[in-house]
Amino acid sequence: MTGAPASAAGGSGATPAPRGGKLGAAAVNQAGLWNIANILTMARLLLVPGFVMLLLHDGGYDPVWRSFAWAAFAVAMITDVFDGHLARAYNLVTDFGKIADPIADKAIMGAALICLSWLGDLPWWITGVILFRELGITLMRFWVIRHSVIPASRGGKMKTLAQGVAVGMYVLALTGPLATMRFWVMMVAVVLTVVTGLDYVRQAVVLRRRGIEAERAAAAMEAAGESAAGTRSAAEAER
Repeated sequence: MTGAPASAAGGSGATPAPRGGKLGAAAVNQAGLWNIANILTMARLLLVPGFVMLLLHDGGYDPVWRSFAWAAFAVAMITDVFDGHLARAYNLVTDFGKIADPIADKAIMGAALICLSWLGDLPWWITGVILFRELGITLMRFWVIRHSVIPASRGGKMKTLAQGVAVGMYVLALTGPLATMRFWVMMVAVVLTVVTGLDYVRQAVVLRRRGIEAERAAAAMEAAGESAAGTRSAAEAER
């Protein structure tokens, strides 16, 4: 590092930042916390209290206000897709984003489920199953994080989509066939929630077991190397 600014680098061999392409490492470092992916995540967090107020306004049964609440929920779901895509595509992954993004996801979904159950629109057992699964998988990710990272599966993505559609339908004041349809969409979401949750448990157990075995093998190799070095040192001392 010369300490010279980029504009003064001239023909010294410094590589100019690409135009119109993905951000380079230097650009990412300059962006820091205030990059577009993190801003969308923070906006989603700020939407949570606004969504709750809209949903519960005037007792929670006004179709107009529930439509506004649905719009806020839909925006939150859309930003969830875009902030993750932008973070990966433009190398904008930060420690803040890794922590705040799943918190924002679970906050908006948890708020919606709890409010809907409190209003009597959604059975509490459904809310309990979904929240128990989400909290359990989050804790399980921390349980195996020192060994490996549990990757997002296609089933997990389908679960998220099904939950979003089902909850969105419950937020709207639907009647007739659509009200019946949303129940079955929610049942699909619950099944996917349970099935993918069990799959994550299986993956976590396997990854943790492999991680422990790898640590033991590495420790054994290190001990063997130290023993061999000690033997050579003793042999050289006898000479």
